[in-house]
Amino acid sequence: MNLEKIAAKFQLDGKVDRVEAMGEGFINDTYVIYTLGVDAYNYILQRKNKRIFTNVPAMMENIEKVCTHIKQKVVEKGGDPMREAMTIVPALDGKLYFQDEVGEYWTVCVFIGDSMVISSAITPELAYQGGKGIGMFQSMVADLNEPLTDILPGFHNICFRFNQWDAVLAKDLVGRKAKLSKEISWVESRRKEMLDFWKLVEIGEIPTRVTHNDTKISNILFDEKGDVLCVIDLDTVLNSTCLNDFGDAMRSYTNRGQEDDENLDAVSCDLAIFEGFTKGYLAEAISFLNDKELEYLAFSAKYITYEQVLRFLMDYIDGDNYYKIKNPEHNYQRTLAQYKLLTSMEEQFPEMCRIVKTIAAGLGKSQ
Repeated sequence: MNLEKIAAKFQLDGKVDRVEAMGEGFINDTYVIYTLGVDAYNYILQRKNKRIFTNVPAMMENIEKVCTHIKQKVVEKGGDPMREAMTIVPALDGKLYFQDEVGEYWTVCVFIGDSMVISSAITPELAYQGGKGIGMFQSMVADLNEPLTDILPGFHNICFRFNQWDAVLAKDLVGRKAKLSKEISWVESRRKEMLDFWKLVEIGEIPTRVTHNDTKISNILFDEKGDVLCVIDLDTVLNSTCLNDFGDAMRSYTNRGQEDDENLDAVSCDLAIFEGFTKGYLAEAISFLNDKELEYLAFSAKYITYEQVLRFLMDYIDGDNYYKIKNPEHNYQRTLAQYKLLTSMEEQFPEMCRIVKTIAAGLGKSQ
């Protein structure tokens, strides 16, 4: 695989100098294209995981629609659309991707320089900025009416996940189910609660909007002052409930430990971080959220964390076919850590609800 040759298949400004690996993504392989020339941009090159994203062309059309819409919003407010929104770079043939000789899909976007990626929200102030970023994103796409292709059917849909779960348990591909009766009971004991919530989405009491669906803080770029630049990694933009974005953020932001922490005593939900994020989020999102969305905002943190318990355990039972793993027990350890976070949220849930109500009331919207 010659990365320089792949980079040359795109409409880049400047000559390619070198291509270097960037980070360790769960799903895609990511590289930085460094170019020669004073005014030339550098770029992000990604090989999309076609096993997970089975319709990459449609995914890229979704991303382009969202980016174009956000750029217009940025221009309207007098901002810099090259820094406050992702810029997709087409291939030489005009497509939003390049497919190589073995069928792999590659995409390029402009690298936004003088920016920071934060791995975790270590202070309420930083959590506030992250909440503001997700709220801004949702606010800017709230009036995006162009249809988005559902490139991940069932994503964050707990009915879909339970169907997968039931099939995996019945199959027991690698014979792990017998030793996991306690962990399986964790999932089953909460099934009705999660289905009752999703029913509200299905009947429209909780509306469907354009959502990001992967709102960990590392998917927000900050400037050198710590202010939000833009939300990145838009592979999963979909039409779903915006509560998924809030809940997903809370799953990653509030955890005092790591997603796969071996020290479960280190894992808990930090309410100060929860409050900071909620303040930032509602400062931007309060104008378009309805009463039912506000009512279930805190619950969404439990919902998404529960879903991740289910998905990590399901992947472990199924022989680790979805997530990248570092060792044979990695998905099991992820399951334990996420379950510890879930129980911490459940213990503090009344206070989480009180925080949401207080902040919403302060912004002029009471439940």
